[in-house]
Amino acid sequence: MKIEAIETHIIQEWLVVRVHTDNGLSGIGEATFWAHPSATADVVDKFSKYLVGKDPLKRGYHWLYLYRSASFRGASICAALSAIDVALWDIAGKHYGAPVHTLLGGKHRDRIRMLAICAADTVEHAVASTTAAAREGHTAVKITPFPLDFARLSHARLIKEAVDRTAAVREAVGPDVDIGLEIHRNLTPGVAIALAKKLEPFDILFYEDPVQPDSIDSMAEVASKVTVPIATGERHLSIYEFKEFLQRRAANDLKLDVGLQGGFSQCIKAAGMAEAYHATVSPHNARGPVLLAAHVQLCAAIPNFLVLEYRSDPKDDMVTSPLRVENGYIKVPDTPGIGVEFNEEAPAKYPFIPKDISTATRADGSVGYA
Repeated sequence: MKIEAIETHIIQEWLVVRVHTDNGLSGIGEATFWAHPSATADVVDKFSKYLVGKDPLKRGYHWLYLYRSASFRGASICAALSAIDVALWDIAGKHYGAPVHTLLGGKHRDRIRMLAICAADTVEHAVASTTAAAREGHTAVKITPFPLDFARLSHARLIKEAVDRTAAVREAVGPDVDIGLEIHRNLTPGVAIALAKKLEPFDILFYEDPVQPDSIDSMAEVASKVTVPIATGERHLSIYEFKEFLQRRAANDLKLDVGLQGGFSQCIKAAGMAEAYHATVSPHNARGPVLLAAHVQLCAAIPNFLVLEYRSDPKDDMVTSPLRVENGYIKVPDTPGIGVEFNEEAPAKYPFIPKDISTATRADGSVGYA
């Protein structure tokens, strides 16, 4: 069996990679560099020149060969590698007649606990969206506890807005629903620490990405001074960075992403390192149904899985049988590969729509993320 062709499709801003073999098997993967999908597509095209004619089952070798080929890193390169890797694992599963989770070591669980991503533009909106998720059977929800103009707020107002939303959601959903807080890298360490101390009474599940991803030391500073669990990693690229997060006690929960951090070949290694530090894994899963299916396979195969974030999207029909959430869980499929197939009509239905660059700014015009 040899790789015959590799194709890319940008479904609005989601990049899907398909790998075809000469015996009719094909695999699918999705990249998580949605900010610049065309850049990732260019890298996939370059990597294809090496991959065509190769054995698709040598996925670990191909990953390392391409990763070390020029010693350049970056999100477009790592996202391209990741999507290709997932597609190769999908082919391997179909070749061996087994789901990917079996190839990764077998299931630790039969269903995956989903973390409903809920809107929270206002306190009322936060309460309405999270209680609706709880009524649907979710036992875990996630909100961003800031208004849209967060960068223009005073220190005191920013903290008050976040605390008010979190308090209202906790009161609304009660103690049987866990609450994750998505900070979206919006704070500096000092503000992140001050806010986390105010949030301690609400028993939050995790405090995600409180500061920018530029410095592991800055994340470790926050983690060392608060009692709320820190979740981070979705903007990082390699097992080497995750090793440093764990060694410096900068994270209690890793936001692994098979669409950015090396596919299954690398994320299973990072999950193993996290297990050795008694850290959990809650994959970053904010995009399409191919990533969702791949993350379900990963989550099934690791003992230290916590929750998998989720929100439905009209473009879920880019695969023919998208996985469905029932009572807050997704049942782990036992079909070969990752469990979904590409819908050939999706590219025409959802053409690529380039997005403009935008960044939060303060009232004085400066960039809001500092």
